[in-house]
Amino acid sequence: MVFNYGYLTWEWTERLRGYTYPLIFASIYKILHLLGKDSVHLLIWIPRLAQALLSAIADLRLYSLMKQLENQQVARWVFFCQLCSWFTWYCCTRTLTNTMETVLTIIALFYYPLEGSKSMNSVKYSSLVALAFIIRPTAVIPWIPLLFRHFWQEQRKLDLILHQFLPVGFVTLSLSLIIDRIFFGQWTLVQYNFLKFNVLQDLGSFYGSHPWHWYFSQGFPAVLGTHLPFFIHGCFLAPKRYRIFLVTVLWTLLVYSMLSHKEFRFIYPVLPFCMVFCGYSLNNLKTWKKPALSFLFLSNMLLALYTGLVHQRGTLDVMTNIQELSYNSTNVSSASVLMMMPCHSTPYYSHVHYPLPMRFLQCPPDLTGKTDYLVEADMFYLNPLKWLYMEFQNDSQLPTHLIIFSVLEEEISPFLISNNYERTAVFFHTHFPESRTGSHIYVYERKLKGKLNQR
Repeated sequence: MVFNYGYLTWEWTERLRGYTYPLIFASIYKILHLLGKDSVHLLIWIPRLAQALLSAIADLRLYSLMKQLENQQVARWVFFCQLCSWFTWYCCTRTLTNTMETVLTIIALFYYPLEGSKSMNSVKYSSLVALAFIIRPTAVIPWIPLLFRHFWQEQRKLDLILHQFLPVGFVTLSLSLIIDRIFFGQWTLVQYNFLKFNVLQDLGSFYGSHPWHWYFSQGFPAVLGTHLPFFIHGCFLAPKRYRIFLVTVLWTLLVYSMLSHKEFRFIYPVLPFCMVFCGYSLNNLKTWKKPALSFLFLSNMLLALYTGLVHQRGTLDVMTNIQELSYNSTNVSSASVLMMMPCHSTPYYSHVHYPLPMRFLQCPPDLTGKTDYLVEADMFYLNPLKWLYMEFQNDSQLPTHLIIFSVLEEEISPFLISNNYERTAVFFHTHFPESRTGSHIYVYERKLKGKLNQR
């Protein structure tokens, strides 16, 4: 089982990410290969289905926990809020480390020592937290107040540290080190590299930055969506023992607010904590309960369906076209693809599963401290037409297929015309195009002059 760096992003070449999480899906691929079932469709759908199954298990754990802490009625309202959250639908099947971080956080919470919990188990919950940390080091952020609370309330503090936390931490970290040693070829502590890059050096700002208040003014309200008023209402109604959940949410938002680079998915792990308060709000509504339920369900389902099935779907749909090129073309050995789009706009070989020469514009951050550093994507977008003519001075080097966003077509049309490229496919992408991202994705194929004249 070997990983090819050409199939991974710069984060692995710079040892910012480990192989523990990819190894899970690589093992699935290996099993499929041994069974002779490694078709591209299975390679695409099995990871999604596996992640969906894990997310479903986590949701059931949340329901079971609330049933233990309160009663079936409150648990049902919390479960309802969790299931109808548009952001949960948007993320729960995606094989992002943030999704796995959220799943492990919910399941760990099931074993966390809360007053009234019948499933508390320090070894189990700390093992899950440690695994989440190995997969994504920032997973420890929401757990800092929870771990501190556990330590503060524990009577046998030394025993907790020496016989539970330290052994669990040692085993999981050792396992991570061994796995990464096998694949990197040298001892590497990727968790330190990750924290150094994203927190200590704050180099994530290379991919965009937001003001400090972004999570409070935009990110958190957008993730909660129409649950927000119910969350605020529930904060005033929930028992005091749930204040630790509110502290966890606020602490996480504050910590992430100190980092320049911000994304909605970073705060996904605290969403289930918020659903506890939303469930309390619904449980205590005496009037207008049915309209409130209808409002929550319809508003979230419409948004979930739009963001899941319509918005920004073009980058997935275009890969179907590339798959067909790989399997149906009579001269696939000479085919090649250049994706002239913002970095990592589309999936890559996981959606092709064929040794088709493909290339996308690179965008690794500057790790050397150069003041005039420009990534390949930025150099391309400064003058796309000039970049193309300089990059392909020889006709034999031209790719057979170009993939672009619609906003780029007019600017590079002289290059397309002079090299006999013809648009062969169009895919809708978004109703909200911006800067380098267009409303549609175009596929251009280079035609031979003889074939052009016959048309």
